[in-house]
Amino acid sequence: MAKERTLSIIKPDATRRNLTGKINAKFEEQGLRIVAQKRLQLSEVQAGKFYEVHKERPFYGELVSFMISGPVVVQVLEGDDAVAANRKIMGATNPANAEAGTIRKEFAESIEANSVHGSDSLENAKNEISFFFSETEIVG
Repeated sequence: MAKERTLSIIKPDATRRNLTGKINAKFEEQGLRIVAQKRLQLSEVQAGKFYEVHKERPFYGELVSFMISGPVVVQVLEGDDAVAANRKIMGATNPANAEAGTIRKEFAESIEANSVHGSDSLENAKNEISFFFSETEIVG
């Protein structure tokens, strides 16, 4: 298996409910290491740029508004096949379809407020990580 890095964002619905530690425990219990982490309040410009790929979709405005509604925790996870491992740990986007034990099944409030974001490919992971972190901030 290839050691990879992926981006994870603990979204405002989860930080509001003080779930950061419980969510991080799930990553660590499944073999992913947190090699960079920071809590921040996204600006509308930052959130808009980060989710720019969805700009033409009808949910874009609501997504940006949601992501600036409270603090988020952005982090870099590292481990074997980290992108796929993180996607499995998060569970399906719709918490109703997520497997038992996944973050979204246990903590999501809705499809929109689903507690976490994770990169969907290795290429996107590299781009998303560099959006939030410099190489010197990642200490694995």
